[in-house]
Amino acid sequence: MIFKQQKLLVLLITSFLFIGMKSEKDNIYQKDWIDFNKNGTKDIFEDSKAPLEARVKNLVSLMNVNEKTCQLTTLYGFARVLQDELPTDQWKNEVWKDGIANIDEHLNTIWNQEKTHTKYAFPYSTHAETINIVQKWFVEETRMGIPVDFTNEGIHGLCHERATPLPAPIGIGSTWNKELVYKAGSIVGREAKALGYTNVYAPILDVARDPRWGRVIECYGEEPYHISELGKQMVLGIQSEGVASTLKHFAVYSVPKGARDGEARTDPHVAPREMFQLYLYPFEKVINEAAPMGVMSSYNDYDGVPVTGSHYFLTELLREKFGFNGYVVSDSEAVEYVSEKHHVAKDYKEAVRQVIEAGLNVRTTFRTPESFIEPLRELIHDGEISMKTIDARVADVLRVKFRLGLFDSPYVKDTKAADKLVHTKEDQAFSKQINREALVLLKNENNLLPLDVNEINNILVTGPLADETSFTYSRYGPAFNPSTSVYQGIKKYAGNKAEVNFIKGCDVIDPNWPESEIIPTPLSRKEEEDIDAAVEQAKKSDIIIAVVGEDDNTVGESKSRTSLDLPGRQLQLVQALYATGKPVVLVLINGQPLTINWENKFLPAILEAWFPSTAAGEVIAETLFGDYNPGGKLSVTFPKSVGQIPLNFPFKPGSQAGQPGEGPNRAGNTRVLGSLYPFGYGLSYTTFEYSNLKVTPNTINSQADVHVSFSIKNTGKRAGDEVVQLYVKDEVSSVTTYDSQLRGFERIHLKPNETKTVNFILHPDDLAILDKNMNWTVESGQFEIRIGASSEDIKLKENFIVE
Repeated sequence: MIFKQQKLLVLLITSFLFIGMKSEKDNIYQKDWIDFNKNGTKDIFEDSKAPLEARVKNLVSLMNVNEKTCQLTTLYGFARVLQDELPTDQWKNEVWKDGIANIDEHLNTIWNQEKTHTKYAFPYSTHAETINIVQKWFVEETRMGIPVDFTNEGIHGLCHERATPLPAPIGIGSTWNKELVYKAGSIVGREAKALGYTNVYAPILDVARDPRWGRVIECYGEEPYHISELGKQMVLGIQSEGVASTLKHFAVYSVPKGARDGEARTDPHVAPREMFQLYLYPFEKVINEAAPMGVMSSYNDYDGVPVTGSHYFLTELLREKFGFNGYVVSDSEAVEYVSEKHHVAKDYKEAVRQVIEAGLNVRTTFRTPESFIEPLRELIHDGEISMKTIDARVADVLRVKFRLGLFDSPYVKDTKAADKLVHTKEDQAFSKQINREALVLLKNENNLLPLDVNEINNILVTGPLADETSFTYSRYGPAFNPSTSVYQGIKKYAGNKAEVNFIKGCDVIDPNWPESEIIPTPLSRKEEEDIDAAVEQAKKSDIIIAVVGEDDNTVGESKSRTSLDLPGRQLQLVQALYATGKPVVLVLINGQPLTINWENKFLPAILEAWFPSTAAGEVIAETLFGDYNPGGKLSVTFPKSVGQIPLNFPFKPGSQAGQPGEGPNRAGNTRVLGSLYPFGYGLSYTTFEYSNLKVTPNTINSQADVHVSFSIKNTGKRAGDEVVQLYVKDEVSSVTTYDSQLRGFERIHLKPNETKTVNFILHPDDLAILDKNMNWTVESGQFEIRIGASSEDIKLKENFIVE
């Protein structure tokens, strides 16, 4: 009943507004064009058959300064800046009476921000209808009628109430499944389009090289080729549905000094060659191969110059070198930081001048549009920014709006269709599948897993995250989808076959955290009692499933860490459970690599789940009990200690080498060496055999392709997935380059005893290095092909020569 009343209310409001506008504005809608500027003439920009650049040029020529400046900023949606859900009479007195570039996250509902919750987000058709009302206001009530680009976040699935949920990007990265990521992107794009959004802020292409950094959870991984391949598929998927994809965060954003996030986020210590080979590589590759329509500029500096105020980054690199032809939005506060944090501008007005001159198109942050527009207009009036520069920045924004079809069809055509296009049954099944494929089996001693529910009488599910679901939601993902905890998933799976008990054991953090990461404190009496209660139940159990790790209060944006151990009292809980002598299966819920050395040495089985979405309990239960065979691989290296950081793949020869055990410098026997789990690592319930590697031709010129093929066989008794990985080593080069580099991967599904042939093609770009003159070059010499199950578990090798 409430649903019907809510729906009726929206329909009444919609009807009232549309009827009120119709009498005065209906004549702008012609048979095959819209008279946006209401002059009774079909201008070039209103002609869908006119060339794109002619339309852009014509529209810019018809706009006044106020209208142009309004196309250079964001109006943040309800209720971050915009306090109205629907247009009001007051809008005629607001700065956006002359239009606006985009409206961000309008009426989407953010799960942990109650002020954004709105009755217009759901049902889906209600949101589509409401977005049409807002769009209609801009088309009909502003002089030029320029449509709005409605933007929204989309890295965990579309950030909208009850849209299809996806796992955290670090989990998506662990799937290594390009087809799956393309499908995820197409779902995000389809849902955005149906709901009225025209631009999605995804994917994140940051290269996560320091695991202490809080936003590792939002990255695909640490390796640029892997990130670029998955990022490309996400962009292609989103834009296949007719909406824009905006890449985040350009550039060199993910390595602030010491991984310090929060109010820091500055001073990345990255050499120029490393910047291009690692941090810019995904952006250049994705821009070249997927043509995203948007890029978000980051708020860090590089070598003393704020990126958002850098003509080199935003114009010379991004547009002239990489070929980007969309529009650039600023990350929140990036413009303000030019003066307030980096202090390279005497005041905010000067910061505005610098970013516009550098190549920024749209200021996006949680401040009013006029806070940017007014100083910009003053700069124009005083002659400190030329109209030529302004016209160029505006043209970039309008070009995207034309490409999106907003000047031909500005409204959601079939609003009712949204109810059938968003979060379908097929989407729900896909959501479970991508969560399954994100799981990584880290340890399975004596094949303890999968468990047989028919042979277990009593199961204890314990740990601070065992009966928790908050980690299945994200500020950047859908809100309010039903979620299943790991305990509930196991309890449901076991049914009446086994008794399943839950005792929390401890909290995620202790009262003194994060200080307790560097100054340990004794357990309180309550903490001791909570752990004792879990131990007493463990003694009565046949198997212990401990669900531990991090939650959204300990990892994420602005949440860098000084330690990568399990926070709080979780290790003490796990050690007490182990002391009972009962087998302990560790399920990790976390957003970054953890230094789980004790856990890895003593516990028989460890399953990495990252931050799964709302199907968490179901897919983890299915995997623990063998209905699903995990096949994910790590996209980040797990160090043994924060003292080893940086410890990543790829790495320069010798840079991660050990210490000698003998001789005058002997110390190796007492040093922490090597990774806990290497990049590309992951186990399975079955086994695989690699054979028959062929590399043809074995001698090529520098502009030729290399064909690589080999066989992969499932030699076990279960069907399973293997992620086959191709690495290339340049034996001798003019400058020191990486020991080897990932240059191909595929996720292969094999039935027992099934064999498949895998084929890769290496192109010249895959062999290129930045030479002494900083030019990408394929040098002559010998290269080695390495085929493996991880960056360290190499199964096959073969050489070829470039002449």
